[in-house]
Amino acid sequence: MSAAVARIAVTAGEPAGIGPELLVRLAQRDHAAQLVAIADPELLLQAADALELPLAIAALDPNSPATAHRASRLCVQPVLTPRAVVFGQLDVGNAASVIEMLGIAADGAEHGVFDAIVTAPVQKSVLNDAGFAFSGHTEFFANRVACDVVMMLVAGELRVALATTHLPLRAVPDAIRADRLERTIRILHADLRDKFALAAPRITVLGLNPHAGEGGHLGREETEVIVPLLQRLRAEGMDLRGPLPADTAFVPRELAHCDAVLAMYHDQGLPVLKHAGFGHAVNITLGLPYIRTSVDHGTALDLAGRGVADAGSLFAATALAIELVARRRASMQS
Repeated sequence: MSAAVARIAVTAGEPAGIGPELLVRLAQRDHAAQLVAIADPELLLQAADALELPLAIAALDPNSPATAHRASRLCVQPVLTPRAVVFGQLDVGNAASVIEMLGIAADGAEHGVFDAIVTAPVQKSVLNDAGFAFSGHTEFFANRVACDVVMMLVAGELRVALATTHLPLRAVPDAIRADRLERTIRILHADLRDKFALAAPRITVLGLNPHAGEGGHLGREETEVIVPLLQRLRAEGMDLRGPLPADTAFVPRELAHCDAVLAMYHDQGLPVLKHAGFGHAVNITLGLPYIRTSVDHGTALDLAGRGVADAGSLFAATALAIELVARRRASMQS
């Protein structure tokens, strides 16, 4: 008997951004899972009309078995936007609907309705202006289940995880603490093994300071925090290299020896990854009890409604979610 089809929630993100039209483009192909758009169906139809693409919408029946997605049809769990949407123009009056989308997706994943979540981009500024304390998808989902998580982006074979995420740069050194860094490395190591089927993950850890601290002359975070921790975890059997200087860690010679790079802060590692695969990279949240992937870009308000936005990253995020669900199911059966 064939395995059950996975059911994947796909949130539309900021209504005025490119999310709705990306979902319409995503719907134009067959997928080996049921895609459930969590969105305003009228907004999706409006985007489809603007793109001159066919779209038939059906309501989600969570009690029926999932069926594989067929091109130009889309299952939708409605979340209505209370105010009319003008593509490219933010409206705080629609911010609550964005939070509602994420809550529905998270609740469904927590209760087994969805096997994974894929998220289109949101606009943090308008959510904060509307009174929601929102620093990012990663933090939102982590807070829902009260667990430690790690942000990792994937572009082909290049994987870059972050020790800190959305912090002001001046706050990063204080956040590089041994206990936090240890939790991050353990989550990264476990999910590389469990989600990506790497039996003995090889992780390169970057230093915080230029030249990885230059032996303490350019900062002491390496000698006082990072090096002792790596030594202790290596003694447990983890394959950890570093701390390496960030300016040379991404050359091919170094990348040949690792399965993932752990950067100390957001803009230390992600510019390299996005240069390598922007528009086709995937953001994945490690450590959650369910699978969550996302696009590698923002809401692109300047492109919204023009029909020129590239859906490559959303296709990649969806494909990776489907792959990870299949791998998780296979490991549970073995």
